[in-house]
Amino acid sequence: MSMTDRDRYAALEWFHRNRARSRALFATVAPEAFLARPIALRHPVAFYEGHLPAFNYNTLLRRGLGRPPLDADLDVLFERGIDPLDEGTAAACGPAAWPERARVQAYVDAADRAVADAISHGDIDRDEDPVLRGGLALFSILEHEAMHHETLLYMLHQLPYAQKRAPVSMPETAVAAPAALATARVGVPAGSATLGADPARVPFAWDNELPSHRVSVPAFEIDACNVTNEDYLAFVESGGYALPEFWDAEGWTWRTRHGVQYPAFWSRHDGAWWWRGLFAERPLPPSSPVYVSHAEASAYARWRGRRLPTEAEFQRAAFATSEARERLHPWGDEPPDATRGRFWGDLDICDRAGGVVLPSFEPAPVGAFPAGASAWGVHDLVGNGWEWTSTVFAGFHGFIPSAAYPGYSADFFDGRHFVMKGASPATETPFLRRSWRNWFQPHYPYPYVGFRLAA
Repeated sequence: MSMTDRDRYAALEWFHRNRARSRALFATVAPEAFLARPIALRHPVAFYEGHLPAFNYNTLLRRGLGRPPLDADLDVLFERGIDPLDEGTAAACGPAAWPERARVQAYVDAADRAVADAISHGDIDRDEDPVLRGGLALFSILEHEAMHHETLLYMLHQLPYAQKRAPVSMPETAVAAPAALATARVGVPAGSATLGADPARVPFAWDNELPSHRVSVPAFEIDACNVTNEDYLAFVESGGYALPEFWDAEGWTWRTRHGVQYPAFWSRHDGAWWWRGLFAERPLPPSSPVYVSHAEASAYARWRGRRLPTEAEFQRAAFATSEARERLHPWGDEPPDATRGRFWGDLDICDRAGGVVLPSFEPAPVGAFPAGASAWGVHDLVGNGWEWTSTVFAGFHGFIPSAAYPGYSADFFDGRHFVMKGASPATETPFLRRSWRNWFQPHYPYPYVGFRLAA
């Protein structure tokens, strides 16, 4: 199979949009902060500036097309990120001193030129090569960079405000949620749910999305909306962080060791609670979804006498219908748009009045997008915040590692990561597909992830 000119043009447009978004995000970092490590479990910001083009070059040109190294040292240095279990392990990762930024930027430019040329003219779709077959390496680099934009954003969220440059924000329509929705519960009857992707129906899926299969799901009850900041504040102010009976052993150890007393996105001063936005603090928005770690979400669920939904329950609540058919999206088969939820759409990044234009990435009040509700009347299943499930991340029966990126999923089949579903305000549209799975450790409080309760 060979790529058509139209396929190449679409892929090149996606590649250039990725690179523009990456540059826009790095432009928000003050030059002196590139060696900062806003999250101890991650590399410094400087690593990611080189990692994205290095992954593109190494995957498509070196592993796929057999090209020689671009820069043997930097190819290896920027090849792989880290996801250590503790800060001690993280501190041992990476060099003591990172390369000069001018050298990194020259490497970035050279990698970008080589990858763009390969997309335009290279033999990058060969049936006889498992790395290139069906455009595997190409889709892998395009989705990898797009998903890393969200990683960058939640890292930058933790960077001190003095080390960031606020961009020109794109205007967002103010939305409000119907008050009655926040406490509503929905009964979902017994039936089936499809997990995973059908390769015949999607152009690309990661290895952990395969193979597609159906599972039986008993009847269950689920919240119509996510737990809000106001809901969670009741747990905090009732002393929930000081009561070990609501935490499992590992969660309690994490909470006490790090002195965790409330969500990482909150702060408290002047006798009031505040939301730690990306570029400024503001009063805690009571109707917005709370973002917490899996450990915190589980503790709240125990406090309420309920539990987190399973991955299969989420799938059924989101995509199943009473007619025994499943939708492509919770709202139906129509493509995503701004009326369906808050996520990062396909608008181009550009300069306006000398500044970078970016969305605000702030969550909206829960239930603010009724056009995005599922057939059962469950809201915000895609966008506005990922959602924790109780399902441990693992491969489906018949799992085969990706030929282009063998360790992408398999390295995390360790029983210590939990599946997240849905999407956040910083999630890009390729990941709004039904089969997409995200995952994190239970004690990692930085991503844009909330939860709802089930019974």
